[in-house]
Amino acid sequence: MNDFLKFYPIFWREMVYRKKRLGKILIGSVINPILFLTTFGLGLGKRISVGGENYLDFVLPGIIALSSLNNSYNSIGADLNIRRTIYKAFDQYVVAPIKPSSIVLGEVLAGALHGFVSCFILLGLGFLFGAHVRLTLMFFIVLFTSCIIFASLGVVAAMVADSHADMASFGTFVLLPMTFLGGTFFPVDSMPIIVKALVWMMPLTPVSFSLRSIVLGKGVPVYSIIGVFAWAVIMYVLAVVMVSRKSAN
Repeated sequence: MNDFLKFYPIFWREMVYRKKRLGKILIGSVINPILFLTTFGLGLGKRISVGGENYLDFVLPGIIALSSLNNSYNSIGADLNIRRTIYKAFDQYVVAPIKPSSIVLGEVLAGALHGFVSCFILLGLGFLFGAHVRLTLMFFIVLFTSCIIFASLGVVAAMVADSHADMASFGTFVLLPMTFLGGTFFPVDSMPIIVKALVWMMPLTPVSFSLRSIVLGKGVPVYSIIGVFAWAVIMYVLAVVMVSRKSAN
């Protein structure tokens, strides 16, 4: 089998697993985004505006970006960590004639597809809630790339963490700051310059900014989109490096 195509059995395994739990996965994937959308979109959306835009229209792209983070990361991170630390199923990948890059590609594509579908459902709910956004091909390209970023981050976390407590700590120190500071609920331009510089180093920030600029008809922000693609490459390479190290051990 071609080395590149060896990712497919891993990807197929993840798809079969998700098919058996499809209803629970989809419901669980949209509960938190719906709560955010209801609270910030309907609760505040008609009362305030940001930059002349209705707050519901402003916050929807940010919540979609946040959903790509949570669903892509969670669909891979916890499950892969359990398979590695408890069931030792990851050892099957290690002894198989599969390169770490193929292992990562299979896991990341499965997680990214999960996150993308969840975001697509959330987008439909946003329209039902009365949001007015413009969708283009670039919007979906950036969104899927975002899912790749955070699915790769899930692989990294699964390799780094040696217990459930470590996974929880990783989420607290890495994901939680991005959730509230990554341009999801308010524009980062209003922050002090030092804080803004730090926030722009988070992968969620260019994703939120790019999606919001596209759907509000403000054009394609070239530099932030380049940042999104750069983060996808960085996270994927980092995931391959971490899997390679665990395979060597």
